Amino acid sequence: MRTLNHALFAVIILALISGCSSNESKTKEKDISAVRQHESDDMVARGEYLVTVSGCHDCHSPKIFNEKGMSLDSTKLLSGHPSTAQLPPIPAIAHQPGQWIIMSPDLTAFLGPWGTSYTANLTPDSATGTGTWSEENFINAIRTGKHMGQENGRPIMPPMPWEFIRKMTDEDLKSVFAYLRSLPPVNNRVPAPTPPPAAAAAPTKTP
Repeated sequence: MRTLNHALFAVIILALISGCSSNESKTKEKDISAVRQHESDDMVARGEYLVTVSGCHDCHSPKIFNEKGMSLDSTKLLSGHPSTAQLPPIPAIAHQPGQWIIMSPDLTAFLGPWGTSYTANLTPDSATGTGTWSEENFINAIRTGKHMGQENGRPIMPPMPWEFIRKMTDEDLKSVFAYLRSLPPVNNRVPAPTPPPAAAAAPTKTP
């Protein structure tokens, strides 16, 4: 009987130890998860700061015009050139080298000797934005000036200043990407860039 009591006592002690170990393990997991979440929040905040001071909203965010002038459309931040925007007719002379560069009223479409370019949808929409991009795609795109960072991708078109943004550190670019991933996805299919007409009208000379 005494042996049985000793065995029962040993089982109870082991159960208590196991329970304590399990609780400690769960506490550590929660602590680690909280640290990781804090680090993630810090990256998003850092990315938002970098995007703001780098002027990304100037071109990539649609605008609203009111009595105060022009302001960002907070419901479509960084969603690129609106697919429904009606642009004025393009004068053929604008494609000629040495002519003025033209931009749309909300600064999301640009025309020059390279053709016509539209600012990209940077929100994480999987169909029309960067939802299918990996962090590596994003960093390679900025480093190489190639769409999606692919070696055979088309060039990132002017006036996107990727040559300057590429000077950010990997940690900065990872933070920017983390912030972009935190945005609400906006379904907005931006038109593909178009080259200048093969035979743009030459400027008329006054005799």
